[in-house]
Amino acid sequence: MATTKAQAPGVAPRRWGALFFIGLAQLMIILDGTVVNIALPSIQRDLAISDGDRQWIITAYTLAFGGLLLLGGRIADYTGRKRAFLIALVGFTAASALGGAATGFEMLLVARALQGGFGALLGPSALSLLTVMFTGPKERAKAFGIWGGIAAAGGTFGLLAGGALTDYLDWRWCLYVNIPIALVAVIGGYAILTESRREGRARFDVPGVLLVTGGLVAIVYATGRAESDGWDSATVVGLLAAGAVLLAAFALVESRVAEPLLPPRVIADRTRGAAYLAVGLAGGAMFAAFLFMTYYLQVAKGYSPIRTGVAFLPMTLAVLVSAGGLATRLLPRAAPRALIVPGMLLGAAGMLWMLTLDAGTSYAAGVLVAQLLFGLGAGLIMPVAIDYATHGVDQGDSGVASAGVNTAQQIGSSIGIALLNTIATGATADYLASHGGGPGTARQAVVEGFGTASAWAAGILFAGAVVVAVLMNTPRPRQQAGTEHGDKAGTGEPLLARP
Repeated sequence: MATTKAQAPGVAPRRWGALFFIGLAQLMIILDGTVVNIALPSIQRDLAISDGDRQWIITAYTLAFGGLLLLGGRIADYTGRKRAFLIALVGFTAASALGGAATGFEMLLVARALQGGFGALLGPSALSLLTVMFTGPKERAKAFGIWGGIAAAGGTFGLLAGGALTDYLDWRWCLYVNIPIALVAVIGGYAILTESRREGRARFDVPGVLLVTGGLVAIVYATGRAESDGWDSATVVGLLAAGAVLLAAFALVESRVAEPLLPPRVIADRTRGAAYLAVGLAGGAMFAAFLFMTYYLQVAKGYSPIRTGVAFLPMTLAVLVSAGGLATRLLPRAAPRALIVPGMLLGAAGMLWMLTLDAGTSYAAGVLVAQLLFGLGAGLIMPVAIDYATHGVDQGDSGVASAGVNTAQQIGSSIGIALLNTIATGATADYLASHGGGPGTARQAVVEGFGTASAWAAGILFAGAVVVAVLMNTPRPRQQAGTEHGDKAGTGEPLLARP
């Protein structure tokens, strides 16, 4: 059986200091998923990007990230998690510099895809380092509470940073800002992190990479094309069918190859599978909410980029309260679905509140309420789902399990943004066609489009809550008496009461 060269569970030296630098890398990944959202109207004007293509500035990043994450997890497992972490940081920074210097839509698209590719190595190497360093239930709960808080609140912080950078400098600094963050993370990570890797000869599932990436690209591209071509067009239907066939072939290949990209044993567990689903749905809804609220505030309400960023602060506070004050305290004591399901229902309520908005709705009665509901929900979902998505796996699979979490989030974001942006754009066009032109009508058309898409997002989150409630049957954790960390002897796996 594969083993991992690592410190004994729960006693990795300087692990809390290491968490700071790993957290910086995670913050940078999350920032780049949202920091350009606030700047997107400015980027769209500067580079002459159409409404139908604007989502690709976000999707190019999340799709490359999600499509290559599983490969990144395997590379981290076999070549060394610390080494992969440092190399990915350097590559991510170089891609950010390229994007900041972009002179056209195509160059920016390539840079964003490269960011996603290096992020696909950075994300799982960072999370797998965390997984092998923190194994005792109490410390693990604290560490994953911090990690989940970064994952949930980092997106909102990115919106604030994006607003400030766009207003006071230029949208290009939304990409250049990665350089100093990465520099600190590289220096600190090199000095403090301990190397760990899976023993044995590295074998990579190249057919699996090609199949899963091709399938996901086909589905996301088809969803984006539906806005202009229609859902019943031959191109869209053909791409969706091709994507489904490629993903089905991927599942078949993974069950037969010696070293699968995503071992079936990792996702066969009902709790882990439900956790991946929760992360994916929450990620899609979260990024869609950022996009909708950004355009609502800047287009319908006339907010500046910095004012828009400040307007998102209540969501950040709600996430911090929920993730740090509630989820972290309840995680060692409560069954995971007792936190995730209410979180998804709160998120659905926040999306439904978007239906009450119009161009004249005040901030306090409109966006603020939606943000607080969605932020509280996201804070309950992310720390718990991320913890249980990597819970109980063999340390040799920690990289690919960690990649699975990030894959779910990024693919959920890619498909969610593409689908919901298509629905919003179509509803806006329908409203304009039936109500004529004029500045007031145009603003209300934007609101109508985002309201329609938000209703779809709420329905998806509600359906996801039902599925998670049925699938995630893991009961409340209990610690084993007589052990320092409540771990199984020699395994570092917290005991769970099983049915």
